[in-house]
Amino acid sequence: MLELQPAANPDLINDLQTKGMRLVDPRAGHESRRGGAGPSDHKAVSFGDTTVMVPVHTAPAFDSPYLVEAPGADGRARITREGAEVARIRFPNRPKFYDLTTADGIPYNKIAVLHSRDVLATTILQTCIRYESRKKTCQFCSIGQSLSAGRTIAHKTPEQLAEVAKAAVELDGVKHMVMTTGTPPGKDRGASILAESARAVKAAVDLPIQVQCEPPEDDIWHQRMKDAGADALGMHLEAVTPEVRERIMPGKASVPLEKYFSSFEAAVKVFGRGQVSTYILAGLGDTREAILEMSERLVAMGVYPFVVPFVPISGTPLESHPVPKSEFMASILEPLSRIVIDGGLKASDIKAGCGKCGACSALSTYEKLRVPA
Repeated sequence: MLELQPAANPDLINDLQTKGMRLVDPRAGHESRRGGAGPSDHKAVSFGDTTVMVPVHTAPAFDSPYLVEAPGADGRARITREGAEVARIRFPNRPKFYDLTTADGIPYNKIAVLHSRDVLATTILQTCIRYESRKKTCQFCSIGQSLSAGRTIAHKTPEQLAEVAKAAVELDGVKHMVMTTGTPPGKDRGASILAESARAVKAAVDLPIQVQCEPPEDDIWHQRMKDAGADALGMHLEAVTPEVRERIMPGKASVPLEKYFSSFEAAVKVFGRGQVSTYILAGLGDTREAILEMSERLVAMGVYPFVVPFVPISGTPLESHPVPKSEFMASILEPLSRIVIDGGLKASDIKAGCGKCGACSALSTYEKLRVPA
């Protein structure tokens, strides 16, 4: 059987990302994380040149119809459904930089981790003003879990991030980096710490960086982050209608949608069309029509709407929330790929970040079907 080639089967990706997969050999590939900042409870798998993140530790994954056999001598593993082979995959190798420790004795993978196949990701502050109150917390968030489990540290310094980023590029060929953060107290909403971290990494290694934070009170922070070395910016809506925002993330919903729109507009002027993106979780209660309507508005502004299926994480208030159907995801992502391309935006044109990586959604796979190689 031929390996699934890039962009060949977005419907299979949708199905795997909503239903998850069961592993005959859980040790295959590099270790996956339970809890923590996303994507959590997933494992990276590659279909030809396309790498995607698929849930393996969630409740739906335990009952998934998809079974992944142990890799053979050629490194490929069969995915079967009811005994029939549906595809063959490879697991990206464990990164070499995971074996190193900083000068002060902290393992590199407590500073930053590999996402997908070639993306370095870090949560600079593993604490958040929203997470500390059950009345304010985003119901899907597990940012504190990996900290309480000892898998990371509360605050990564610029020096630590620069050291790890340089090693990840030199040892593992990492292509871009995602820097996110829990929201600290203060009106910059994390932009200051992102700027100082980006500056340190860029001084150590030439690596495209996406920074992610809530909209800062003062739009001057967009230029400050850009001047510090950030190439792209993510400001994540997660939900698109006020009622879902207030129910799912009551603390973050205190930042109104109008503030997001004004901040998006200011950020696009600094970073450029397509270099500002937002994460939207489909399956939290927003309708298909609401997500597509919001996406059209965002694309018109030059903001890339990265729509992904909601994955319930163990230990969060939404751990038992149903996952979206793969048909629901297809009904959004297929037309969204048209909206994005007609608006002159593509995942492949983003310099760094979640949208460029694309591994948590089939969106970029739909895009590739529309754009001839």
